[in-house]
Amino acid sequence: MEKILDIAEAIAHEKGLQPEKVLESLKTAFVQTAKRVINPNFAFVAQVDDATKSIQVIQTITVVADDDERLQDEEIAPAYMAISEAREYDDQVELGDQLQIDHDLEEYGRTAASQLHREIEYHIQRLVEDELYNKYKAKVGTLVSGRVTHVDAQNATYIEVDEIRAVLPMKSRIKGEIFDVGDHIKAVVRRVNIDKNSIQIELSRTSPKFLEALLELEVPEIAEGSVVIEKAARIPGERAKIAIMSTHPQVDAVGATVGVKGVRINAVSAELIGENIDCIEYTTIPELFVSRTMSPAIISHVEIVKNEEGENEKAIITLPADQKSKAIGKSGINIRLASMLTGMQIELVENDSVTNEDGEIEEKKDGVDALEALFN
Repeated sequence: MEKILDIAEAIAHEKGLQPEKVLESLKTAFVQTAKRVINPNFAFVAQVDDATKSIQVIQTITVVADDDERLQDEEIAPAYMAISEAREYDDQVELGDQLQIDHDLEEYGRTAASQLHREIEYHIQRLVEDELYNKYKAKVGTLVSGRVTHVDAQNATYIEVDEIRAVLPMKSRIKGEIFDVGDHIKAVVRRVNIDKNSIQIELSRTSPKFLEALLELEVPEIAEGSVVIEKAARIPGERAKIAIMSTHPQVDAVGATVGVKGVRINAVSAELIGENIDCIEYTTIPELFVSRTMSPAIISHVEIVKNEEGENEKAIITLPADQKSKAIGKSGINIRLASMLTGMQIELVENDSVTNEDGEIEEKKDGVDALEALFN
């Protein structure tokens, strides 16, 4: 086939691919066609002549010793020739040399042309899918947006994202969300898979990464790196906790994230169907970090228990009796999020103290219950 380089450039331009990769796919298509129409056991290579912009299919035969075992294997024997036989054609040939025989696929008629067309379509399609797979694999955990094109019987939502259709399973939707065809929605890429038939992209709106991506979009300090999200934990649609820290001495991490009168954090909360978001200043001191994650509860003391490997495994939190319900939260949501954020099991221990009206912890008075102590 003539001017194969022009064909490669045209396909690359049309599909948005690299010409070098397209050319390699075309060469593979020529080799596979030769195997199908000439002999599947022959060893072929495809070479491009830059001067004529044409492609050549060449059968290669490797010269081996007369007693080489590969000569006895019917499947691979055509790719090898005994040195005694090879020297009948060229008395200068040596072991390991490769003899080359040109093949013109046009001589094999319509069968070869039809087969070559199918092979080119197949390999170009595989190349397109590989490029898409690599593109979206690199986007795992990042924010994308698109238009809803279909909602199936299982309430899986199909979204058109650029040049591909992604799916948002019902399990990855925030409770209570309903989408209709034509809606524009945001989500993060959760998983990318490819099989012999197609590429599948799964999205999520329940992942902590979705919260992080929305904050990066809404808070310039996070986008530019002066505020860093260290950890995030969510119970989608209900409540979330994020641990943030400032990398600049003049930037207040919590203040920048919340925004004036809460405008930034409220915008993110609205996208998450009213999910409450607690912003916590991160610290490498585990006891202090655990104490902060238990907000709004006021903590008396934190003890970190390590496992055999020396890793923080459990936090034993001592707190006034009147703070226990706050520490646990409605349906246990506060303590669950704190455990998710710290990565530790949390154990609560009540002591004999109470908190006064100023939020300060006071020792419980002898013979007086906690409620009376608050007013004395």
